[in-house]
Amino acid sequence: MDVQQRINMKSVLKELVCGKALFLIVVLGFGGTFQTGFNLTVISSTSPYIQSFINSSWTYRYGEHPGEKTVTLIWSAVVSLFAVGALVGSMTVRCVTSNLGRKTAMLFNSGLAVVFTIFMYISRPTNSFELLMLSRFLFGFTSGLGGNIHRLYLGESSPKKIRGMVMLTTATFLFFGKLSGQFVSLREILGCEEWWNILLCVPTCFCAIQMIILPFLPDAPRYILIEKGNKEECRKALQFLWGPGDYKLEIEEMLAEQAVIQGENSKSLLDMLRVKHLRWQVLSLLVICGCIQFCGISAITSFSFDIFLEAGIPVDKIRHVTLGIGTSEVFTSIISSFLIESVGRRVLLWIGFGGMSVIMALITVTLYLKDSSFVIPYITVFLVFLFNIFYAGGPAAVAQPLNSEIFIQSYRPAAFMFTGILRWLGVAIFGFMFPFLIAALKSLSFVLFSCVCLIAALFVFFILPETKGKTPLEISQEFKNIRVCGSSEDEVLEIKL
Repeated sequence: MDVQQRINMKSVLKELVCGKALFLIVVLGFGGTFQTGFNLTVISSTSPYIQSFINSSWTYRYGEHPGEKTVTLIWSAVVSLFAVGALVGSMTVRCVTSNLGRKTAMLFNSGLAVVFTIFMYISRPTNSFELLMLSRFLFGFTSGLGGNIHRLYLGESSPKKIRGMVMLTTATFLFFGKLSGQFVSLREILGCEEWWNILLCVPTCFCAIQMIILPFLPDAPRYILIEKGNKEECRKALQFLWGPGDYKLEIEEMLAEQAVIQGENSKSLLDMLRVKHLRWQVLSLLVICGCIQFCGISAITSFSFDIFLEAGIPVDKIRHVTLGIGTSEVFTSIISSFLIESVGRRVLLWIGFGGMSVIMALITVTLYLKDSSFVIPYITVFLVFLFNIFYAGGPAAVAQPLNSEIFIQSYRPAAFMFTGILRWLGVAIFGFMFPFLIAALKSLSFVLFSCVCLIAALFVFFILPETKGKTPLEISQEFKNIRVCGSSEDEVLEIKL
């Protein structure tokens, strides 16, 4: 790390501790993307206990054991309903945030999560797998809505010079949630059959804490000024979050964006998709978010148990190795947060996708040659760790600031709704396709994932403009200036349409 980078890092850390911004980041994080990460990983650890519960509940109610297919069907519904709920929750983000504001919307979501915990907790003593299915859907709803509010709230609360770093904390809390879910699921803690319903209720404790603390923190400054038109309250919010100062430049930039919007209300998703000058932004989100969903991270997660087993790692120790992967993801995202403002978004994105593409190709080779040498499985384990590091430090982390940066205020909620739909629809589609894909292609499916990552890397390298240190209006102009094969944006889009 050179001298300039050290100076920049000290400056960033100083800004974070001058006001209460760090406090806001933590409070929002535990009630936001942390919930998604925890709920995604904890369900796999409780799988045998929940399937046993489904079996016993059915027997208690109907006096006969359910068939294996019945148990599998109900279990699959328990798992998939979380993604369905998250998809529905993501679709409501524009409506909720436009009517309630950012802070009140977050409190509303956390309140719902606390209430829904009751259904999860009583599902076991009442022998009701229907309540379990309902609570998984409702937890998915609050995770999908809360994660998007978290990203929107932080993006509208951070100054442009450290916006990337602040927004990247949403990924850090997502990874920390996943790691926490793995850790709390250990047999030594709550990972036993008697406590699985309590284990699934753990994350909402943080929602309850957020409901106590968040009312004392300000709403997002950009929302206060641009949508509410309250300049003084905006200044007070900035001073509360980032320390003393008049924030003249920040307020002038917000006023310029407000003038462009001209009092327009928050736009719908259809409005955003219809606007011609936003199509490069929409295409960028579609390519990046789509490629993240189909980059193969789910395949790596599914294959990791077999890979570690073949490397000679004892079955009872594999969960601890998985904790090591989760820890590496958290630390990688933290390191990326200090690099993003100096290196830029584009570099971290294309290097991340490019590295993942190469690693996927190498994993294809090592899986094919796994029986040729005892060393090969260990190389595969190393590649799995490396893939997760590139994923956490690149696409998963750096994609977080894009929504806040590439859209102006009136289209931002719709953009978060769009990416939420892409994210959870991708999870549902991939979850359905993956078993058939593996059955047909086996290890060669990793070549397909490698190609997806390569497409994303090339798109970012050649098309996506750098957003570091620029206002949303400046970034919008950068997208308007994109040229493909010497043609203007309008000409290219007309040809495509």
